[in-house]
Order: sequence, then structure tokens, then C-alpha cells
Amino acid sequence: MRIKASPISSPLFLCLILGAIVVSMAWTALPVERGLMFNLEALFEPVIATPEEAVLYYSWWPRLCISLIAGAGLGLAGVLMQQVLRNPLAAPTTLGVASGANLALIAATLFAPVLLASGREWVALGGGAATMALVFALAWSRGLAPMVVVLAGLVVNLFVGALAITLLLFNQEALKGILVWGAGSLTQSGWDGTAYLWPRLAVCAVLAFLLLRPLAVMDLDESNARSLGVSVRQLRLAGLGLAVFITGCVVSVVGIIGFIGLAAPNIARMAGARRLGPRMLWSMVLGALLLTTTDLVIQHLAGSRSAMLPTGAMTAALGAPLLLWLIPRLRLAGNKPTTAVSGFTHRHARPGRLALTILALLLAVVVLALFLGQTAQGWGWTAQWSILEWRLPRILAAAGAGIMLAIAGTIIQRISGNPMASPELLGISGGSAIALMASIFLLRSPDNVTLITAGTVGALAALAVLVVLNRRSGYIPERLLLTGVAITALFDAVRSIVLSGGDPRGQQVVAWLSGSTYYVDLSSGVFIALVAIVVMAATRPLARWLDILPLGAATASSLGIGLNASRLLLLVLIALLTACATLVIGPLSFVGLLAPHLARLLGFSRAREHMLGAALIGALLMILADWVGRQALFPHEIPAGLVASLIGGAYFIWSMRRR
Repeated sequence: MRIKASPISSPLFLCLILGAIVVSMAWTALPVERGLMFNLEALFEPVIATPEEAVLYYSWWPRLCISLIAGAGLGLAGVLMQQVLRNPLAAPTTLGVASGANLALIAATLFAPVLLASGREWVALGGGAATMALVFALAWSRGLAPMVVVLAGLVVNLFVGALAITLLLFNQEALKGILVWGAGSLTQSGWDGTAYLWPRLAVCAVLAFLLLRPLAVMDLDESNARSLGVSVRQLRLAGLGLAVFITGCVVSVVGIIGFIGLAAPNIARMAGARRLGPRMLWSMVLGALLLTTTDLVIQHLAGSRSAMLPTGAMTAALGAPLLLWLIPRLRLAGNKPTTAVSGFTHRHARPGRLALTILALLLAVVVLALFLGQTAQGWGWTAQWSILEWRLPRILAAAGAGIMLAIAGTIIQRISGNPMASPELLGISGGSAIALMASIFLLRSPDNVTLITAGTVGALAALAVLVVLNRRSGYIPERLLLTGVAITALFDAVRSIVLSGGDPRGQQVVAWLSGSTYYVDLSSGVFIALVAIVVMAATRPLARWLDILPLGAATASSLGIGLNASRLLLLVLIALLTACATLVIGPLSFVGLLAPHLARLLGFSRAREHMLGAALIGALLMILADWVGRQALFPHEIPAGLVASLIGGAYFIWSMRRR
């Protein structure tokens, strides 16, 4: 027997449960041995005669209030974005708005602090609006289809995140306090944040409810909305402008709070709030209660260290599993699955000659990176071994990592039939990075074998999640990408928690996450390059599988290919390649996406040719990225992985805009 949920009673029941949890946890967190009246008097009639009263009035009560206000604001921003875009996965975090606001505040802090004097919310608003406009520009030509919007948001998120990490890497002392704040910290030392935030969000809530009736028309398609006299473009701008302003205000006070804007509207909808009015109201209430509950749990578990444990990262860690649970239940209209062979139609007349040309270019770039560069005497061509023995290992490591990621990306794209799949976008690099960070912090002096094993296990775990969640739907490309969004969000949360903890190993993790080849010696570089070459040779016999598997299960079975065995072997190979490459250059590179894409555009269509071309291009890209990173800000360096992320992100933003 199926019971239809009431639009009012079910969300109310859920909110009452969460409210009871909040009240009970808040009660146990208060110094109740002094009595309820003491705690209330510390809020309404403070005398500040005891340390308990000072802590309550200047820290505990402001933190509780700011969590309620920020959660309600993010819930409202999320429901506005989802309604305007007709996309259940639209949220400040998935569309890059929060990351853009965070980057703008970091840049203003470093380069133009005078802008902060006019109001932090305006700086954050500018950054969030810029990223939102970029996502819109990328997805507008394809009707703001949900999968396209989410993919554009993911690419912009990664690109903006790479820029933020670049600034952080060179200004760690100046931005030390921003590490915790940027990860979403609700720690308060007074009522300034609450006084700053609540009137702005109150005005935004009133404006949102004034737009309620025209926004409800967005449930219809655009032609019907226009027939009712509604300007869809102006309505979108108004709704999204309001959502971006709310996000900017929240980010300017408490940093990035992950997934509240995604979770609250979807929970309200699933609880029974179908109409926009109730959904908007219950999203605000649920957002406030979800954020407050998470923060109170952190305070209970972390105790005195709760100030250093970012609530925003914890909400992302809890929200990522929620998104994974939501993905199989979502119906994403407006997208057609990518056909299995649509991305591999163009073929070069002489792929062998083209591969030789790329190899010659690769060798020329190796010579350039090895002998040409800046030293203490300036630009010059040098053959001194003292310099070459420092450059050569980095070139070998960069080339090996580029080859491994390129081959892994090629295999993923061919078996999924999705030319936008890669270890980075599908979360495989993120899963490997989570396992590697856990090994670094939990094990005592882990060696390379241990790290590679842990990274492979993490990559396999991410692949297992991809398979389990997408097997029934037939590995539809948009669902694969959304699963990658969730795994990547979980990785971002773990990274934020690790970096905000104040551990001395955090600086090493920052350098590694950036894709640094700083610490590679000659023996390691030779080993990485040899492994990459051996793997490239070993994958050539698998080319037949990669040519046939995209044609479908029936065709593959009729040609004698065991589907389960072949897919399992290919997935294990992808995990191993990703783990080895991630250990060398970190998880932020776009090479696994960019190299196969460029190889396909050049005309490498057959699997064997495609893998060879992608491997050569991957090595070329990483060597160039390492060389540019060494020379751009000499004597300072930008890690190769960050340079590759910036180049790859810029390329895909440009290529998506052209389509």
C-alpha cells in the first residue's frame, strides 16, 4: 500500500524531528548545571560576570544563530536555482557560485583589500555572479539542459579551485586563517556576523516570496510561460541574481558550506512539498536545521577542537552520500544519451605518420625543457649536469604521469561511449586521492608501494560506486558525470578537513595536491617513465576489446568477448593507472580528459591509434606544463598539475562555448 505524502504534514513532521534533535543536542551542549535561566539570561540580559557567560554570549549563542540563518539562506538559494533552471541538481556548490565567491574574496584579500571595505558581500557577489555567468554562457546554447549545466559547473568549479589553490600555494602565511574559513567555519567571536547576515537574508526572503507566483510558472516549458505573459529571461536573471546574492552574503561571513543548498530542497520535495511556496518555506527550515544539526554534532564529537573542524566541509562529506543516493532516483529531462560511437567518427588518413609527427614534437619539447630555462644568471641554454640532474627527473615523472592518465582516460571514454569521461571528472582521481591522504595521515612513514596500493584501492572503490549506481541505467553518460560530481565533492570535503587541521604535513599535502614534481629524484623519475612505457605496450593487446565494447553487449558477446571479465580487467587497469599518476602529480590535472579528446579530434579513431596518440599528447602536455610552471614565476614555481588544470580547464571552457 502506497501512502501519498501530504505537502504540509510530511515536511512538518521531518522538521519537528530535526528540531527536536537540535534542541536536545543544544541542551546537552549548554552548561545546564547552572540552570536554564542562567543560559537564557546570558543571551538576553548578559552581565558577563563569569567565563561561562562570556563563552555563551560571545561564542555559543552567536554560532547557533549564524548556523540557523546561513542554513536557511542556502536552502532558499538552492530552491531558487533549482526552480529557475528546472534542474534538481542546481545548487551554489554544484554550479561553482560558492567557489567563485570564495576566489573573489581570496583575491581581494591579497591584491585589493580596499574592496573589502565597501562590503564583503559585494566582492563575493561579483565572484559568484562571474562564475554563474560563465556556466550560463557554456550551457545556454544547449537550452540549459541539466547534464550540460552540471558538467559546465563541474569544469568551472575545478578551474576556479585550481586558481584558488595557486593563490594559496604562494601566500600560505597571508591566507592561513582563510583555510578554515574557506572550508566553511561557523566559529564566532561576537554578534557581528549575525547582525551582518540576518537583515540581508530577511530582505532576500521577502523578495523571493514576492516572486513566488511568476517563479511558479517556471514549472511549465518556456513557450507556455511566454504565452502567460512572463519574460523567462528576466525572471531567470531575477531569480538567479537573488540566489547568487544570498550565496555571496553567506560565503562572505562563514565561507563555503557544502550541499545544504542541494540537500534541503530535494529533501523537501521528496517529503511531499510539491508546490513552490511550501517547498521554498520548508527548504529554508530544513536548511537551517540540517546545518545546525551538523554543527552541533561536530561540537559534541570534536569538543575543544571544534573550532578547527570546518562545518562546511563536514556538510559536504555528509551531502555527497546524499547526492549518490539521489542520482538513481533523478529523471533528467532534456538529455539524450551519447551514442556509443558518436565520438569516434573522424579518422586521419595516415595515423602512423601523425603519431611520428607528435613524437618528433614531443622529443623537441623534451630537449627544450631539459636545456632551456631560467637560472640565477637569467634565460639561457645550459648543459651543466648540476642543473640537468634536477630537471631530468621532473621531465620523466611528468611524461610518465601524462601517459598513464591519458591511457586511463582513453579507456574510460571508449568503454563508456562518453567523450567527456575522465579519471578527474568521474571522481576516480578523487577516490585515489582520499585513500592516499588517509595513508599519509594514518600510517607511519608509508613507502611508495603502500601508497600505490592504497591509491589503487581508493580508485577501485570509486569505480565500484560508479558501477553500482549506473549499471541498471546502462551507464548513461549524464549519470556517470553526476556520480563523479558527488565523489569529487567528497574528495574536496576530505581535503578541506585535512588542510584546516593545522597539521605540519598539510603543507606537503598542498604541494602534492597541486601536482608537484618537486620531490622526484632520478631513480623515481626513471621508474615512473619505464612503468608508463610498459603499460602503454601492455595495453595494445586490449585494443580489440576497446574497439568492440562500445558497439554494445550483444555485439561483444557474439564476437566471443566475455563482458564481465573484460570490463573488470579494464576497470582494474584504470584504477592502477590513476593511482600511479595521482601519486606523482596529484588529482587536479585535466590530462585524462584533454589528451584523449585532442587525440580524437586529430583523427586517431581506432582504439590502438587512439591510445598511442593520447599517450603522446598526454606526455607532451605534462612536460610543457612542468616547464611553464618552472619558468612563469621564476624563481618560484607553479606545480605542473595546477598548470595542466588551468590549461585544460580553459580549453574545455572554450570548447564548450563553441559547441
